[in-house]
Amino acid sequence: MKTKVNTKSLVILGLMTALTMIFSFTPIGSIPIGPLVITLNVIPIAIAAVTVGPVGSAVIGGVFGLLSFLQCFGIGVPSGMGAALVAIDPVLAFVQRFVPRLLDGIIVGFIAKGMSKVTNNYVSYAVTGFFTAFLNTAFFMSALVLLFGNTDYVKELMGGKNIIVFICTFVGINALVEMAVCTFVTGTVGAALYKARFIPSKNKAQA
Repeated sequence: MKTKVNTKSLVILGLMTALTMIFSFTPIGSIPIGPLVITLNVIPIAIAAVTVGPVGSAVIGGVFGLLSFLQCFGIGVPSGMGAALVAIDPVLAFVQRFVPRLLDGIIVGFIAKGMSKVTNNYVSYAVTGFFTAFLNTAFFMSALVLLFGNTDYVKELMGGKNIIVFICTFVGINALVEMAVCTFVTGTVGAALYKARFIPSKNKAQA
């Protein structure tokens, strides 16, 4: 039984890694909705969290962080902000790109684990999806302000606003839509994977 579980976990991690690479290296991961661009990169982290747990979501979070850093150099979908931050300090740029995604993966893995014990499957998966998108945005923007808040680049972006107002206005509706998309997709895909027995039932997990 343990071998089957491990095999399923490896399959999920392989698929989520591939999906993260596709989202990072092609325009598929960015969905234009009017003036907004919705990123899907956090969804594989959420799926790994509900299927594999904290270790799995941490792995995918780390993969996302590394790929996000590569985008600073124009590898995959280029990041203008990333390029500007690398020009200022490449080491801090790596920390700002990698650490928030790794922390996101670790924390939502434990959120998924805890939620599975107190509510039904769909709600558990949906809540995990919401927090994956929410924490990714919160950690990413906090790291940006903490590590680069004194630079001319970020000061110009802030335009004299305080930190809270800056983060809210900078991420805006875009972040809210990402949270809604990640919540819905994680809940739906998680439920489908549960029916396909890629996620063990509560009874089996406790046993």
